[in-house]
Amino acid sequence: MSGVNKVILVGHLGKDPEVRHLDGNVSVASFPLATSESYNKDGKRIEQTEWHNIVMWRGLADVAAKYLQKGKLVYIEGKLRTRSFEDKEGHKKYSTEIVAENFTLLGRKTDFEPNNNSASSSTAAEPSAEANKNLGTGEFGKDEDERDLPF
Repeated sequence: MSGVNKVILVGHLGKDPEVRHLDGNVSVASFPLATSESYNKDGKRIEQTEWHNIVMWRGLADVAAKYLQKGKLVYIEGKLRTRSFEDKEGHKKYSTEIVAENFTLLGRKTDFEPNNNSASSSTAAEPSAEANKNLGTGEFGKDEDERDLPF
């Protein structure tokens, strides 16, 4: 039987995606994602934050560059990948990353306004059909009242 390598995260971007273009016009975006959980210990609420290195390739990287920004709340599905490399002193180092397969922006309609948004703008930018396909969601076209229902 084969194994399963599946990661699901909901968290906030630690910084804007860094996008690079490799040979063959292949795009790759990377950014840190913070996930937090809280628990009570001795009557005190403790919050623990984990940081994850996220990598997105090709079309998904292009969509991420367009819509993701530091602080945005996002749902990400992907898989774990561990790479090894040698540092400047020749020591072998390891890096574990989440290679994203899809993502969905979470939040209110106003969270999806373009980067140059102003508080007075009342319409949100809607992504193209390609962006919706890559994001795996059709929620951009829904009314805010419809998304705010508690069920």
